[in-house]
Amino acid sequence: MDILDADLNLLRVFHAIAEENSLTQAGARLGLSQPAVSYALGRLRAMFNDPLFVRSGNAMQPTSAALALREPIRRVMSVVQDALRHGEPFDPALSKRTFHIAMSDIGEMVFLPPLCERLRAAAPHVMLEVCQVPLGQIEEALRSGRLDLAVGNLPSLKPNTRSQALFREPYVCMALKRPGETRRKLSVEDYLAMAHVHVASADNSHRLIEDFLRERKLHRTVALQLPHFSVLPQILQRTDLAVTLPRSAARSMNGGRHFSTFELPVELPEVEVTVHWHADFEESDANRWLRTLLVETLAG
Repeated sequence: MDILDADLNLLRVFHAIAEENSLTQAGARLGLSQPAVSYALGRLRAMFNDPLFVRSGNAMQPTSAALALREPIRRVMSVVQDALRHGEPFDPALSKRTFHIAMSDIGEMVFLPPLCERLRAAAPHVMLEVCQVPLGQIEEALRSGRLDLAVGNLPSLKPNTRSQALFREPYVCMALKRPGETRRKLSVEDYLAMAHVHVASADNSHRLIEDFLRERKLHRTVALQLPHFSVLPQILQRTDLAVTLPRSAARSMNGGRHFSTFELPVELPEVEVTVHWHADFEESDANRWLRTLLVETLAG
């Protein structure tokens, strides 16, 4: 179906039913009578050639097609709502806007707690959606407005986005603390003799570690490769494995003081954490407010 032939108001009805699981509640939310919602649902069923929602007891349960449509339609509703607010003064204390920020799982661990604290205090009605977006798709998502900001060690984005550096920090090595351990720095031999965890993170920065070592003809044994950092503390507590990671991430994971952190015996390039946005949104009051809040919260 072409968009010119579609009644986009029906998407509002779909979105309301999907969130309320009730025709009555969806009607109350939209200011429509239940017969009007039922009529709209009939048109939606014809549009998508699927029942979409079926009654189960007192609730309307989504079909598999409705489940597949729910997130794309939610995103469409959010983008349209943001577009309709264009030109309105942005008041963080009153705004109900949804912001979208891309960061890796390690960024979530380190950056989100203080950012959410500040955001809840300054803009209690705002919703924040954090996304893990493949590196190659971030620039287009910023350009199209699907993302407001991207945060991380993302040097490849600099030529085509606006950006501001937040802080720089070194990598450290972390492993389970051993009784009586006092050393704070490893020799190159010690470091290479360890069995390492390699985390293939979303921003690709940790892959650079292997490239850097390989260029210097230094070989370490990688015993485990992970797609994310979330399970790493539990693994380190149960094994003799070590991981190389940014200092702030090591500090965040070591709240229980179970691990030892060591300066590296090789000088890896420091991590530069940067916030990126697209030039088209440089003058957006909402985007400017969010990135200012983020910089004030995270900049070292």
